[in-house]
Amino acid sequence: MSNTPIDTRQYQTQLDNKAQLLTEMFAEFDTPTLDVFPSPSQHYRMRAEFRVWHEGDDLYYIMFDQKTKQKYRVDAFPQASRLINDLMPLLIDAIKHIPALRHKLFQVDFLSTLSGEVLISLLYHRQLDGEWEKEAKALKQRLNDEGFNLNLIGRARKQKIVLDQDFVIEKLTAFDKTLTYKQVENSFTQPNGEVAQKMLEWAIDCTRDSEGDLLELYCGNGNFSLALAQNFDRVLATELAKPSVDSAQFNIAANDIDNVQIVRMSAEDFTDAMAGKREFRRLKDNNIDLQSYNCNTIFVDPPRAGMDEGTCRMVQGYERIMYISCNPETLKENLAILSETHRITRFALFDQFPYTHHMEAGVFLERK
Repeated sequence: MSNTPIDTRQYQTQLDNKAQLLTEMFAEFDTPTLDVFPSPSQHYRMRAEFRVWHEGDDLYYIMFDQKTKQKYRVDAFPQASRLINDLMPLLIDAIKHIPALRHKLFQVDFLSTLSGEVLISLLYHRQLDGEWEKEAKALKQRLNDEGFNLNLIGRARKQKIVLDQDFVIEKLTAFDKTLTYKQVENSFTQPNGEVAQKMLEWAIDCTRDSEGDLLELYCGNGNFSLALAQNFDRVLATELAKPSVDSAQFNIAANDIDNVQIVRMSAEDFTDAMAGKREFRRLKDNNIDLQSYNCNTIFVDPPRAGMDEGTCRMVQGYERIMYISCNPETLKENLAILSETHRITRFALFDQFPYTHHMEAGVFLERK
């Protein structure tokens, strides 16, 4: 197989099936009508990773069939953004003829944006030297001369060479307002740019008539925090991953938003801090007085494992809960606790991953 075709005619049927499945899964919670947010039927993934296969003088991208584990050649990847597809053949054809770039290259990662920027990481089974850097700079210049806006990174064991920068600047628009986001290589970002914009709009719409402040756990690079700041007096957000916290601080400044504060803490530690179980120096160092916040609404976007029971119990203390989930199974487990005190008033399916079984869900809950 020399490419990975997708049958776009099947898209709507697959989406309808997901919507039906999600509705049935959560029927016991007496959910409102599901809001369904479709993806473009192709060119929707902002990120893609390919292994590289060396065969004589030839060099090409490969992927592995998830069921058979067999490798297959990939010359085009319609799931990925147009920008990635435009660059794929140009990049591999250029590298093929440059020994310093080709030698022991085993993987290429692309991170693209709706704003037109792209970051390419070249991964090697050898240490990179001055010759590699010289040729990589020349390749980067050549591709940018052809109209692209890209940066290159070279990676090897315990080695990372960044040509200019290791991030892209994405611009996402929600209700005619454009927000700027720094997205760093190997840090989490929403993979489907068009659906990410719809998620922001849904979150803004749900919280439009809010009062007081917003508390957000697992805030990442501030993706939702910045979009929701307009609906609240202040936003206090927590995130554990340092690169994401650094990006969030960058994004607050880039968007000139003055009512969002980010603190680097785990959800579990923050739960303890809110309960007054112990003091955290990190809060003091950032001049954050938890007692000064009037948080009636809490926003959570946890990892696939969902929230632990302690965090669920803490979350129950808020009048309104917004929960974005990448795993309906753990969402359902958490709702068994949250529904004791709250009812679901908004319910959404965001089709981040078309043609897969993966479902991203959103629920908005209000105290009974």
